[in-house]
Amino acid sequence: MSQLPMSQLPSEVIETEAVIVGAGPVGLFQVFELGLLEINAHIIDSLPVVGGQCVELYPDKPIYDIPAVPVCTGQELTDSLLKQIAPFKPTFHLGQEVSEVSKQEDGRFKVVTSLGTTFLTKTIFIAAGVGSFQPRTIKVDGIEAFEGKQLFYSVKDPAKFTDKDIVIVGGGDSALDWALNFVGKAQSVVLIHRRDGFKAAPASVAKMKELCAQLEMQFEVGQITGFEEKDHALKEIKVTGADGVTRRMPLDMLLVFFGLSPKLGPIAEWGLDIERKQLVVDTEKFSTNTPGIFAVGDINTYPGKKKLILSGFHEAALAAFAAKEYMYPDKKVHLQYTTTSPKLHKVLGVETPTFD
Repeated sequence: MSQLPMSQLPSEVIETEAVIVGAGPVGLFQVFELGLLEINAHIIDSLPVVGGQCVELYPDKPIYDIPAVPVCTGQELTDSLLKQIAPFKPTFHLGQEVSEVSKQEDGRFKVVTSLGTTFLTKTIFIAAGVGSFQPRTIKVDGIEAFEGKQLFYSVKDPAKFTDKDIVIVGGGDSALDWALNFVGKAQSVVLIHRRDGFKAAPASVAKMKELCAQLEMQFEVGQITGFEEKDHALKEIKVTGADGVTRRMPLDMLLVFFGLSPKLGPIAEWGLDIERKQLVVDTEKFSTNTPGIFAVGDINTYPGKKKLILSGFHEAALAAFAAKEYMYPDKKVHLQYTTTSPKLHKVLGVETPTFD
């Protein structure tokens, strides 16, 4: 990480106490924990919408392990978090990623995004999930022309697939989940996987085979090796089976779930300790090896790490307290409770309750 004199800073700089990289659930909750300590934050995310992987990959898929919330979708969780952090009026900078981080002479960090947005911040919180991620694409020459029209790597609007002939490719949870979801809604559902073995929940695999036996959907072992188009529309795919025979399959929509290819991107150039594409942190402050830069959520690693949203929430709370102590070492940081603290009630914009 380079160090620049203050004289080299651009004239228009956003000065702040905290910059959060990543607007997924953990990044959003980081806003809340910082807000309780009266630290305002700016949030940067490479995606054009808030919510991270929860919204990008499975907005309508149920989540069951959020404390006190029996079930919610990724979109509902995001909406609730946005409502929770509304009192703190965070500023979002979407559709851009951090391209440069440099330490300044006064100890602050200069942060520059791919769109040229420049910050001068006391702390950085990396909550970037698996980093900058891209779906693994299907390798068939020319088929990329249909991406976003008939070829999709995620489902953002399930209604778009109603009454359509759908082909789903993949053998993981996403492929199985969406295949089962569309049975009875789509005109037809065909699942294609390169082998008769799956990296998905056994119950989902069993349900898929049951539906195939009932002729509610089809499963084919093979790989897509070509396609046919007519009037600039995808009409058929060519599927080569394990027997070497290539068969034609008509379709309206093609969904491909080959998983994600996570990339740390520019984060890898920040001089932080990295272990297996994750940032090494301690379990007291969730600080990286660079004081003032913290990492929370799936992006970090430490002994006993579990990649759960609720674990990320815990990490965000401890990181916020550590950041307050880092920024203001001469001020004692008191633990207060939102139930009883008039100060926190004021920060949250709620009335202090009275008890008989």
